[in-house]
Amino acid sequence: MALQWPNKDPDERLDFTIDWSRFLDNFGNPVTIASVQWKMISGTTESSALSAGNTFDETGAVVATALGITVENIVNTTTTATLVLSGGVANKEYRFVCEITTTSSSQTNAAIVTKRVVHLSVKERV
Repeated sequence: MALQWPNKDPDERLDFTIDWSRFLDNFGNPVTIASVQWKMISGTTESSALSAGNTFDETGAVVATALGITVENIVNTTTTATLVLSGGVANKEYRFVCEITTTSSSQTNAAIVTKRVVHLSVKERV
C-alpha cells in the first residue's frame, strides 16, 4: 500500500508521520510499535536504514546537503512513526519505506513486521 504525503518546499523543515493505530488494533488484540526503521526506495531496491543527520538523494545514497533531502530526526511512539525532513531538490520525488516491528501478540506470541511506502514530492512554493 503506497501513501502520499503533501508536497514539501525545499526551504521547509517538516514532520511527516504515519499513524499505525488502526493497524495495531489487530482485531481486538492490540499490539504496539516496538521498533521503526525508515529506508528510501529506488525502483524496487530499498536503501539501508536512514540515519538522522544525514542527507540522501532520491535513491537513498548519502550526498552533500545541496543535493538531497536531510533526515533531521526519526521519532516514534507506540502508535506512530515520524520523519523530520528538511531540504530536498525541487521537482524530485522521494519514496520512503516505513517498516515497523510490533510487540508480541498475546494470541500468537509473535511480533508483526510490516511496512508502507510513502511518496513525497519536493516543489518550490510561490
